[in-house]
Amino acid sequence: MANPYKALFHVPGTLAFSLSGLIARLPISMTGIGIITMISQLTGSYWLAGAVAATFTLSTALIAPQISRLTDRYGQGRILPFAATISVLGMLLLLACVHLAAPDWTLFLFAALAGFMPSMPAMVRARWTHIYKGQPALHTAYSLESVLDEVCFIVGPPIAVGLSVAVSPIAGPLAAALMLAVGISLFSLQKKTEPPVSEQTEHQQGSALEPLTMKMLMLTLIALGTIVGTVDVLSVAFAKQQGVPVAASFVLSAYAAGSCISGLVFGALRLNLTLPKQLLLASIATAAATLPLLVVYDVLTLSVSVFVAGIFFAPTMIVTMGLVEKIVPASKLTEGFTWMITGLGIGIAAGAAFTGWVIDEMGIRAGFAVTIVAGGGVLLASLYCYRLLQQRMALQTA
Repeated sequence: MANPYKALFHVPGTLAFSLSGLIARLPISMTGIGIITMISQLTGSYWLAGAVAATFTLSTALIAPQISRLTDRYGQGRILPFAATISVLGMLLLLACVHLAAPDWTLFLFAALAGFMPSMPAMVRARWTHIYKGQPALHTAYSLESVLDEVCFIVGPPIAVGLSVAVSPIAGPLAAALMLAVGISLFSLQKKTEPPVSEQTEHQQGSALEPLTMKMLMLTLIALGTIVGTVDVLSVAFAKQQGVPVAASFVLSAYAAGSCISGLVFGALRLNLTLPKQLLLASIATAAATLPLLVVYDVLTLSVSVFVAGIFFAPTMIVTMGLVEKIVPASKLTEGFTWMITGLGIGIAAGAAFTGWVIDEMGIRAGFAVTIVAGGGVLLASLYCYRLLQQRMALQTA
């Protein structure tokens, strides 16, 4: 059987935009942890480090959908270099202020400016959609992107932390800024694969998030991201409690490995099920996969449990992106993808923060309960979304 992933790159230009997009998306996973490492090393304040990193994350969550909306309207080649220039400038000014021990308010200001970082996973998915719209290969392309997203979050943080610890405190965030500049420059030069700009009618000028189905899909990914955020914190806290803090990295790797493996397998499948049914089944599996956490008693059982939970992360993401492509008109597609990625990021941040508080106040076992509740949230949101999509399909066939 032919390799479906290899077949994706038969179209000229696909390898070029995929590789440059990979370089440009690595900074998303590097910048937040890089800021925390840099500021904590130079000032000794973890509160300040976390607050500045949170400012960057919140700024990105608010600004990225607006950047994507502009790329849908004016084109990636016109908007991405402009947005990246603002983000890189903000990051360089932030590094300068940290190095010169400038007032704290300047750190928050320039961290917010660095938040003009475009959502490169959405940009790359938009190109795949332009090339393979309506073809089975699009499912494989979305699967590849979900796996590459995981790879970035496996590889990016260790690079940022390693550079900041081994070379210089500012080295991690500086490398992220340079990679963003290089990656987007190379990506923007790939004109042949750039999605065309669609003329928007007055009816099409609203947000891609307006349909209720889109809101429910975003809510599904917020809940899914919450699971990821809880796993991050629980892994560190549980491994420390067991007296093997270094084992936290193995637990996190187990979750990522489960997601990557399932994403690659799922991308090669051709299921004879509608996307709404696939979403419903994936959400049921996601909720059920959190239950083994109730019987965790050591690092090995935790690793196995999070590996199982990770298996259903990538398929849920892949199906969600497929539904966005069906729901949102082409003139709003990049914005639609970006809202989903933003929802996932909100869930990860909120899940990590809330789980940390729960563990401090009620213990690690209570933290596991947060993960299970989040799994239930994925199921409830996707169930309501399934009903909405079924009603929509019924109206279309009536």
